[in-house]
Amino acid sequence: MGNIFSCCESCFQSRSSQSYEPLLLENEREAVADLLQYLENRTTTNFFSGSPLSALTTLSFSDNVDLQRSAALAFAEITEKEVRPVGRDTLDPILFLLSSHDTEVQRAASAALGNLAVNTENKLLIVKLGGLEPLIRQMLSPNVEVQCNAVGCVTNLATHDDNKTKIAKSGALVPLTRLARSKDMRVQRNATGALLNMTHSDENRQQLVNAGAIPVLVGLLNSPDTDVQYYCTTALSNIAVDGSNRKKLAQSEPKLVTSLVQLMDSTSLKVQCQAALALRNLASDEKYQLEIVKADGLQPLLRLLQSTYLPLILSSAACVRNVSIHPQNESPIIESGFLQPLINLLSFKDNEEVQCHAISTLRNLAASSEKNKLAIVKAGAVHSIKELVLDVPMNVQSEMTACVAVLALSDDLKGQLLEMGICEVLIPLTNSPSSEVQGNSAAALGNLSSKDGRTASDDYSAFNDVWEKPEGGMHQYLHRFLTSPDATFQHIAVWTIVQLLESGDPQLMSNIRSSGLLIPNVRELAVSRSVTPTSSAGGTPRSHRSQARSYQETEVGDGQGEIQELARKILYFVDGDEQVAPASSAPSHIQPGSSVGRESNASGMDHEELRRSVRDALGGSSRGQYH
Repeated sequence: MGNIFSCCESCFQSRSSQSYEPLLLENEREAVADLLQYLENRTTTNFFSGSPLSALTTLSFSDNVDLQRSAALAFAEITEKEVRPVGRDTLDPILFLLSSHDTEVQRAASAALGNLAVNTENKLLIVKLGGLEPLIRQMLSPNVEVQCNAVGCVTNLATHDDNKTKIAKSGALVPLTRLARSKDMRVQRNATGALLNMTHSDENRQQLVNAGAIPVLVGLLNSPDTDVQYYCTTALSNIAVDGSNRKKLAQSEPKLVTSLVQLMDSTSLKVQCQAALALRNLASDEKYQLEIVKADGLQPLLRLLQSTYLPLILSSAACVRNVSIHPQNESPIIESGFLQPLINLLSFKDNEEVQCHAISTLRNLAASSEKNKLAIVKAGAVHSIKELVLDVPMNVQSEMTACVAVLALSDDLKGQLLEMGICEVLIPLTNSPSSEVQGNSAAALGNLSSKDGRTASDDYSAFNDVWEKPEGGMHQYLHRFLTSPDATFQHIAVWTIVQLLESGDPQLMSNIRSSGLLIPNVRELAVSRSVTPTSSAGGTPRSHRSQARSYQETEVGDGQGEIQELARKILYFVDGDEQVAPASSAPSHIQPGSSVGRESNASGMDHEELRRSVRDALGGSSRGQYH
């Protein structure tokens, strides 16, 4: 408060001189005297109302610069110690002081406004009263202190969603971008913080890009200041959410990935975390999926993945998940040592998102290579899935069952998976409240039941072992799907029954032939065409392994005919009815899809939603991506 006293006292000293006309008006002299008294008792004085505010207002609107300085300094120091919601009667004098031509008044007034802008209600009122225009003028000031305070105030105002668009349209983005390059680190921090706060909506991100923010933010990734690194990394991460912006980044910023990879080794945990998240968003595009691996990004990601700090685990797991989408990255990820850490994260019960990222990555890694499938099983992934899948959240169950369905595509692994007892956990999940979990579990069972080039030595006893249990076994699961109102589930059921019958296993054939639950419903499907029409949702992708038409290859509108054809084939096996011509048959596979973390409740959704969900869950070629 020393500066405030000196300003006020100088006014009285000038007034006492007989050589000059009185410098203060009567109301100004009274306001100075009152303010000095209030400052003496400032710990018990409320400066935001009544006589104290009236005294400050009088000094603020004075033509005397010394009085304006006193008022501005008082507002700055008062608001430094106490911030509360204020009204127009408090903000009007501060906003008037912002328009002063005196640098000291500008500096103190913008500091006071920035302090008040910490309060949510004040943020809105400051903008409503026209505070942005004088703040923009002060951002253009040649005085670094004025710049710093003005930008700091805008940074605070930009934390409120209702202000962001108004700030973007006010013309503030260009000076903010320019000040982000300031040689003064305080100004640079405030400016990059303000730019970050403006990246939370599509419209504002686009305006930032148009204002030339991208090269500035990328250039500042190499700043020696960790706060600036953090703000720029986070802002770029948000900008990279938009596909059009990723394209611009790819065209104009060739060093971006390298800089972000280096920042994953920053001394700051929050910078490491945001660097991984920025790479995750960039890795929504194939170009960046490959570039991250090329830039030696796997080892830093592996280190973060094995951290004990949850945000680092989560951000790196999400990034690796997207990087693993590209088939060319499958082997490099496995060879870099990711398998065991990913499998360990399957039991990370503190955060289901981490579990989803880990299992989805394993599924992606298994998608294209028999060698990778074998490595994943050998590393213990299926053992962990079997131990955990019945107790994890449905989102995780959906990913785990999808992973098993992909692994079950391998003829070399089917017997091993059956011996591990995986059917014992898949069967109960065919009755899950989630249609995705139901569909993925059924896909896994179907893939386990089919095989290219069957031989007499193939062992199907595992299906006999689970025919009636657990929870009704294969028998009840197939009955539920046969009697489902949804043609998708009917199709899965008849297709799976055909695979089991084609195995030639005497016990299985006997179980199916003697079933009073299955055969009557199969007969009905063989003659009925009243099933729910197949929707086009989800498309008709082809399995990369399949040589014959299967569920996911059926064209729209042909689903009813496929079901009828397969049902007749079952009756051919059961009845030996040569008048019912069997369909031409070759083993095929059902592939799980890429619908990540989207729960579907079969009892609570309309038919079209259920159809779309199952189509997505069983779509052939999609891989698990995280957005």
